[in-house]
Amino acid sequence: MKRFEWIIFGLLITLMIIGIVSIYTASSTKVVDDFLFANYYIKQFIWILISLLILFFLMKIPNAVIDVSILPIYIITIFLLIWVLFLPEIKGSHRWISLGLVNFQPSEFAKLFTILAISKFISKPLLSDGQILLRAFTITLVPLALILFEPDLGTTLTFLVILFSILIVSDLSKFYLILIISPMLSIIFSFSIWIFIVYILLLIYLLYRSNLDKVIIGFAVAINTFIFFITPIFWNSLKDYQQNRILTFINPMRDPFGAGYQIIQSKIAIGSGGLFGKGFLMGTQKNMNFLPEHHTDFIFSVIGEEFGFFGCTFILLIYFLFLYKIAKSIRKIKRKEYRFVSIGILAYLTFQIFINIGMNLGIVPTTGIPLPFLSYGGSNLLVNVTAIGFILKYLNERSIFA
Repeated sequence: MKRFEWIIFGLLITLMIIGIVSIYTASSTKVVDDFLFANYYIKQFIWILISLLILFFLMKIPNAVIDVSILPIYIITIFLLIWVLFLPEIKGSHRWISLGLVNFQPSEFAKLFTILAISKFISKPLLSDGQILLRAFTITLVPLALILFEPDLGTTLTFLVILFSILIVSDLSKFYLILIISPMLSIIFSFSIWIFIVYILLLIYLLYRSNLDKVIIGFAVAINTFIFFITPIFWNSLKDYQQNRILTFINPMRDPFGAGYQIIQSKIAIGSGGLFGKGFLMGTQKNMNFLPEHHTDFIFSVIGEEFGFFGCTFILLIYFLFLYKIAKSIRKIKRKEYRFVSIGILAYLTFQIFINIGMNLGIVPTTGIPLPFLSYGGSNLLVNVTAIGFILKYLNERSIFA
């Protein structure tokens, strides 16, 4: 236990305590002078205890047992993602499997076991670039495609972040990452021909500096040019409501009582909190149910309304210290597979924190990604705490694998 990262663990506990307090106030509704409370905070507390028990149990499991279990559990997760597609819809999507008193999302578990599977199979010695790409994309695209059918765009984007973060630190030649990312940038830049031309010239320069064959450079330019021409056609093929969602994100006032409602109410809640907030339990947007999903996706808005700018700054500071300490510590992990796992976990947690807070502030689209360790949700909390457990385990045993 002398090597145990108590600071990371302490910050994790701090975040979960803040989560309990936030869910408690988010679960309250003021009726005249009295408050009515839902029991979400009690359920979250139970999930915290279960998650911590699993974390400590994980610390005791031999790595050899975990290693042989990764592929079977990954395959089971794929079957669960297929199974959930045939279950009844909940809120317009197929995401939940009900086991009596407990509901869980297979997609949450798929994130962690996809990280473990990618890291295991691309960390083998003497792999070529082609083998690394084939293994990484095959392992990622199977769950990604199934989750896209649920549909769950936010989690789908999380899988892409996981994939690219691990590939960046892998033995893959870096120009392949440029080739992979370039089509996505072409979609973004396709709405301005002059920006696209500058982008293509920069892409050619970077690929040329990478000493790539001219045929590969030409192929990359051709693919990106094709995407430039096809993107406007794809945009025009979207239905009106699909285009409206995207345009409403840019300007929520286009549809203030529809697609833009959540963003508008979230920004009102945070803005009305001022410097010090309205006080514990006193958030009017939450008490009057103007703010949707205030105990899950929009819990940061509740914090902003009741604790103000300083409350939000405190949350951001704790998150920064937590992520910074993890990023600094995982450099001590020498074994390639375990370092890949830790970086994948760090990347997806950072992405989810950024997306959720950005969503609450209205600077990114509403995607339904919860705020790690703060939002209500058993599946998400259990997976996130277990993921941190893997990092703590690897750091605790780092001298063994040095």
